[in-house]
Amino acid sequence: MKTINSATLNQAQFVCSAHTHLEWPIDSGSEVAVAGRSNVGKSSAINAIAGRTGLARTSKTPGRTRQIVFFDLTPDHRLVDLPGYGFARTSRELQQHWQKTINRYFSTRQALRGLVLPIDIRRGLMAMDQEMLNWCRHHTLPVHLLLTKRDKLSRSAAQNTLRTVQKQLVEFPLFSAQLFSATKKEGVEEARDKIVQLLMSEPRPVNN
Repeated sequence: MKTINSATLNQAQFVCSAHTHLEWPIDSGSEVAVAGRSNVGKSSAINAIAGRTGLARTSKTPGRTRQIVFFDLTPDHRLVDLPGYGFARTSRELQQHWQKTINRYFSTRQALRGLVLPIDIRRGLMAMDQEMLNWCRHHTLPVHLLLTKRDKLSRSAAQNTLRTVQKQLVEFPLFSAQLFSATKKEGVEEARDKIVQLLMSEPRPVNN
């Protein structure tokens, strides 16, 4: 597989929006997915990491992303935008569809190398984030947390929150965390480097 670097993320190109697994691209190469609760700045984080203002659609309506969106970085590497979770107004039927689809994606997708999980630094890890982490641990999936909206807190408060989250992750060697602000472009290079590291990592065991 071709060697890549952080500049590769600038090459992101939309491939498809998939409502079911039948619409996913061929399961080859490697990809890193981005997931998160609704309204934590997931789309803004993707745009900042890719160096593009309109790659991932941002919306003032939480829970708007309802499909898995695939972006090509190279013919062998992809970035994937997963539906936001935890929005109360989403119908139960749609929530169940998302859960079934994401479970299939995590458990069977050979190309998936890791997950980037943005969380709002002002709220820290919430119950649904913990559930997502447990899900990823079950599937032996590395996770890198972005504590988004860092600029909404003082530097000392942000560092304290980061330390608290890191303590919560200490028992899980596949999980890591960093501070991030899409608005101020803080932590962008660190996040890009981590994504490249995941894209170049070895595949994990999956269910076929």
